[in-house]
Amino acid sequence: MGGVMGIAGALFGVFWLVMAIAGGAWFMAPFGLIFIGVAVVQAIYNFKNATGKNRYSQYDITDANEELDPWDEKFGEKRQTEVSDSGINRFCPYCGAKAEADYEFCSKCGKKLP
Repeated sequence: MGGVMGIAGALFGVFWLVMAIAGGAWFMAPFGLIFIGVAVVQAIYNFKNATGKNRYSQYDITDANEELDPWDEKFGEKRQTEVSDSGINRFCPYCGAKAEADYEFCSKCGKKLP
């Protein structure tokens, strides 16, 4: 999402720059260049972060040892997973804690497991 907003910011900067030059307000043109520069840096950072091996996300609720990241199969490393006695990994969708196959409620947060 940040990469898309970076592209939108760059387009706004181009629009600002063109309008400032066309309107004769040359003193406003540097702001358009600043918008474009910041937006390009933001878009590059966000696109590289989204497809990189060690991505940063402020929304991850689980530890790397608890639940698989679906993007790891495409962009990241392949790693072995722990398998429970039933042969299926099960995790709480609310807090990310490991749950046994026969549990009905999460032992960490107490919410009903699907």
